[in-house]
Amino acid sequence: MVPSPRPILHLICGKIAAGKSTLAQQLAAAPATLLISEDHWASHLFRDELKTLDDYRIYSARLRAAMGPHVIALLKAGLSVVLDFPANTVESRLWMRAIADEAGCAGVLHVLDPPDAVCLARLRARNAGGEHPFQTSDADFALFSRYFVRPTADEGFQIVVHD
Repeated sequence: MVPSPRPILHLICGKIAAGKSTLAQQLAAAPATLLISEDHWASHLFRDELKTLDDYRIYSARLRAAMGPHVIALLKAGLSVVLDFPANTVESRLWMRAIADEAGCAGVLHVLDPPDAVCLARLRARNAGGEHPFQTSDADFALFSRYFVRPTADEGFQIVVHD
């Protein structure tokens, strides 16, 4: 019997409409890999409550608290996980690093950083299409983008930059 490869926790860093969910779906197409999307869960559990940045902080913290042990269990069971939660702040990446450490797996951090103009054009097209669970304004894009911090090598991840 051929030993199965070590599971990987895939994480994605990028501003709103940078292509995180598209990349997440591509990564999740690999064998024995599961996708867990913050937007999916938040839109089903908290859609009506998510109105402000503070709301997002509160409800995303609740979701992280529920998902963390679940993701660890999946990784320990041998599945790779694509965690489609924004890895855009040092704080969020510390939570993700703790998951990888607890599960004893590699953490691969995928970075998407297209120009803001590209993200805004994609955001407007996404809003017009109506398929995304959340509508995000240009002002919200600017607000959330202020918190975007590019990762550094000392955070302990294998970093893969995507063009």
